[in-house]
Amino acid sequence: MMSRKNPKTHEIVLRCGTIVTMNQERPVLKNMDIHVQEGIIISIQPSRSCPAQYPDLVEFIDAEEALVIPGLVNAHTHVAMTLFRGLADDLPLRQWLFEKIFPAEAEHLSPETVYWGALLGCIEMIASGTTCFSDGYFFQGQTMLAAHKAGIRALIGQGVIDFPAPGVSDPKKNLEIGEQFIEKWLNFSDLLTPSLFCHSPVTCSEDTLTGALDICRSHRVPLQIHLSETQDEISTIVQQKGRRPVEYLDQLGLLSEDLIAAHVVHLDEREMAILRDRGVKVVHVPESNMKLASGVSRPAEMIRMGIPVGIGTDGPASNNDLDLLMEMDTAAKLSKVYTGDPTSLKAWAVLRMATIGGAAVLGLAEQIGSIEEGKRADMVVLDLQQPHLQPMYDPVSTVVYSASGGDVRDVIIDGKVIMKNREFVSLDTQEAAWHVRRIAENIHP
Repeated sequence: MMSRKNPKTHEIVLRCGTIVTMNQERPVLKNMDIHVQEGIIISIQPSRSCPAQYPDLVEFIDAEEALVIPGLVNAHTHVAMTLFRGLADDLPLRQWLFEKIFPAEAEHLSPETVYWGALLGCIEMIASGTTCFSDGYFFQGQTMLAAHKAGIRALIGQGVIDFPAPGVSDPKKNLEIGEQFIEKWLNFSDLLTPSLFCHSPVTCSEDTLTGALDICRSHRVPLQIHLSETQDEISTIVQQKGRRPVEYLDQLGLLSEDLIAAHVVHLDEREMAILRDRGVKVVHVPESNMKLASGVSRPAEMIRMGIPVGIGTDGPASNNDLDLLMEMDTAAKLSKVYTGDPTSLKAWAVLRMATIGGAAVLGLAEQIGSIEEGKRADMVVLDLQQPHLQPMYDPVSTVVYSASGGDVRDVIIDGKVIMKNREFVSLDTQEAAWHVRRIAENIHP
């Protein structure tokens, strides 16, 4: 396949009332102009008196009465599962997965359905402030095409599992198909990176796990996995392997800076130390863990130990939305009630998980995650005119505890305006919704 790079981006100036930069010094800036050229933030300077003073300006965005933050990074999801949103709620994870979701996927997933489900999910994420996501599913070439259509940044992993799966009827070929996926899509777009996603240590054999890591390392892309999500997983691995999941993966040599582990709910202190020492990246998924009663992860402890931690929504069939702003609010409050400590996981730490922390988990911290000169221009404008966002004493607390996806006004990804004044610039959002509704009629007549 020929490489299709993103089209040349134009020049933008954002006139900002307040900017939460999320850079290392943690400054919140007031009354500044952000100048973007060819997708890169080239300057952040005090606002000029008149936009006309910028020569050859293509687009000016007035955010004087708004709050500008880095684009949010949804570090773990299965975006095409918009197709199954609300299909099988209020069930334990094992029953939900093996009795409801796996059968529905086997019957109803196809390249066409995954495309429309993924496109709808991309639209939902952009509309709620997400500019980058990490995904694992099947027929992932279609998710690549949907993400490209939406103009969103992503790490997209082909699902790997040791039994027949959508698009992989012979599980003996799962790694072969996975490597073909990476090779086909590796140079497709500057915004999109292919990878592999091993479902879990329970559903993937030792050879599959180590083989997947070898493939990802050979192509210099991360490997994703669900890890220590439920007590049932722990019991199964202990019974089969004689050790807990983290120790088991460590024995296989799987734990390294190349691994992104989602959920990590049931860890003891020794396992946390192993993850830290091996450089494993972790993704906290609070709302899905709550909904499936999987348990409560401990991101505050992991952060204090030096483990890189991002935040994700999981798929919209187990959440049931892709709103990362609401996920942040849940994460902060869940940590406080679980620990009994109101200072646990403060607003700044949670916003960091959703921006520069999530970018670091995906290996993109040098490009995105903060608003700084020289970085790619992934930014979100929040409308401060909403009643529930006033007054604003602390902009970080306002983002984490008061804002939701509906407050997102404008979205810029890689220097391109994707959504302006709550309207998508080039995407037909109703088309994707219409197709998903038609698909849903076959899933649940």
